[in-house]
Amino acid sequence: MCTIDESFADSYVSAMANTLLNKKFRYSYTNVALKLIIANVVVFLVTMVLPQAYGYLAMVPSYIVYRHWYWQVFTYMFVHADITHILFNMLGLFMFGTQVERRIGSKEFLLFYLLTGTLSGVFSLISYISAGTNVILVGASGAIYAVLFAFAVLYPYARVFVFGIFPLRAPILVILYTLLEMFNQVFGSTRGVAHLTHLAGFAFAYLYFLLRLKINPIEEWRRNR
Repeated sequence: MCTIDESFADSYVSAMANTLLNKKFRYSYTNVALKLIIANVVVFLVTMVLPQAYGYLAMVPSYIVYRHWYWQVFTYMFVHADITHILFNMLGLFMFGTQVERRIGSKEFLLFYLLTGTLSGVFSLISYISAGTNVILVGASGAIYAVLFAFAVLYPYARVFVFGIFPLRAPILVILYTLLEMFNQVFGSTRGVAHLTHLAGFAFAYLYFLLRLKINPIEEWRRNR
């Protein structure tokens, strides 16, 4: 029998956990953003042809709680309400997602997109259950907001033309969107929009950069302001 110093054991476990958390993928670029767009379009067409698929794939809190349809916290991000909804989300994924994917690689981007989208769904589900509401949640907005956040961190000098007219640096745009979403959430503006899910997308993207990529977004923006 041998004994191990407790402090050494704790540091070893911590190092192992850190290694698993930060293990990098071999860089490759396979245009995952385009494949995600295709997947969203296919699901949209399926729900148009088979309306029952909408309730099966969208996130419905009562179905998750009572029917145990847990997959909905994942599949909801591939379901969209109408053509305008999917058009704007996929435009955002194309504009910002392709650039983020080129910088961090396709495997990392896919993990980032699916994880932030799923966690945004879980957060929204908990919020709805806590509030006693049964709001149906659909759309890739949580993941898209996360992608926008990632774009602002990786390309802090990039300028985004709001409404095609007003140029704003990407970090400023993220800050303004955050304030706007918080305002709308508090004062109930633009009903039918999942403001909490959008904010969750930003929050989980921040944590992803901080914990997995070892990049502090705030410090990056301060350094490049």
